[in-house]
Amino acid sequence: MVVSKMNKDVQMGAAVNQKLIETGEKESLKEWVRAKFIECGWKDQLKTRCKEVIKEKGLEHVTVDDLVAEITPKGRALVPDSVKKELLQRIRTFLAQHASL
Repeated sequence: MVVSKMNKDVQMGAAVNQKLIETGEKESLKEWVRAKFIECGWKDQLKTRCKEVIKEKGLEHVTVDDLVAEITPKGRALVPDSVKKELLQRIRTFLAQHASL
């Protein structure tokens, strides 16, 4: 029963993603998020943190994978709740308009 529910969730997620891509809404949402990240200073905060990590460890001792592993948790934590909520609302509105999924 649990596997079946998980399977349906995966299928639904794939269908939503496909519809977002087909309609161009996914790209629109990504652009909106990028603009919000710049507007709220998120991008600058992460850039600063990346520079700090590189300075601490030394450029020759940091790989891209190291940097991603170091920055990802901080990046997720720094996303403002208002951006998360508005993005969720935009996705819900999209789904309501495309209820045939």
